[in-house]
Amino acid sequence: MNFTNAGIILFTENYEQCVEFYGSVLELDLLHEIDRQDERLTTFSFGDAYLMVETGGVASRMAKDVTQSPTKFRFNVPDVAAVSHFLKRKGVDVSVAFHTWGMTAEFTDPDGNLCALRSNDGFGQ
Repeated sequence: MNFTNAGIILFTENYEQCVEFYGSVLELDLLHEIDRQDERLTTFSFGDAYLMVETGGVASRMAKDVTQSPTKFRFNVPDVAAVSHFLKRKGVDVSVAFHTWGMTAEFTDPDGNLCALRSNDGFGQ
């Protein structure tokens, strides 16, 4: 198959807060917004793909486990520590972990969806 584009659609309960989180906190580039009576969504650039945030999901006050959401958004970055500090200054609760293969930092969005940073060094090795 020849795809012209690929993306992820994230259905959210806390739509406005999730749009703010992915746009202002994580600083993903805005691609477009639609706000109609029967359709509300915001699309961000997500590496070589897109992340479309829509209404209609179910939030969790705690981090969702894999039975509630079997996905985690992973962002590879050059410096996990620096980005973790950046997110903490923006009020994000970040948990850093060290592994033999590198460093990760985990956090959640306003709906409880799992997100993580990963050191880009050694990825895929």
